[in-house]
Amino acid sequence: MSITAEKTVREVALENPAATRVFEKLGIDYCCGGSKSLEEACRTANLPMDEVLDSLEMAEQSVRAVQKDRNWTTEMLADLVAHIISTHHKYTREEMARLGPLFDKVCSVHGKNHPELLQVRVSFQGMEQELTVHMMKEERVLFPYIVRMEESVIQKEPVLPPPFGSVQNPVTMMMHEHDSAGEALRSMRKASADYTPPGDACISFQTLYKALTDFEADLHQHIHLENNILFPRAIAMEKAH
Repeated sequence: MSITAEKTVREVALENPAATRVFEKLGIDYCCGGSKSLEEACRTANLPMDEVLDSLEMAEQSVRAVQKDRNWTTEMLADLVAHIISTHHKYTREEMARLGPLFDKVCSVHGKNHPELLQVRVSFQGMEQELTVHMMKEERVLFPYIVRMEESVIQKEPVLPPPFGSVQNPVTMMMHEHDSAGEALRSMRKASADYTPPGDACISFQTLYKALTDFEADLHQHIHLENNILFPRAIAMEKAH
């Protein structure tokens, strides 16, 4: 694969699944900000283009040498949906359940000296409420429709009209909610100085910031699979039939 400065961040992430890990490390937004060119994204993040290209090439080679990342741009949509639910939705729910009590513990001890902790917790709680409803809507309404649509197409049967007019309607709403989650992640990262534990941070405080860093990385990957792969493919399939 040839990675060029003109390609969008989304294109690079789709062609090279290992690129998302590089973007994560460098702080380049590939899920909600994926329409920027690589050059523009590097400029925004204040990163030298050459070094980013080198990192991307190396990541691609190491993945080729070790294993094949599943190519979700060509796999069945039903498999992608199952992967999102069993991997990302499961992880998100488990971590939100774990992080709530951890926040309470750390805030009760350190909240007085570190008011930024309370700010991070407020953002997290708002995002948690939104994501809980968001994932339920996907699992109960949008995802089952996408899977049924694909089955009809494979079996060459007419696609039943969805209850929401067109798949584009719930997709637009889901993407808007993804943007909202992205904003919450950015405000949490800013308030916590990029999740840097202060000098007096106890092990629970350090654990909290490490967990939030991992949560952010997983949610970026989760949103990327939906915004950049699942949703566009579902819309294209509906239009074609």
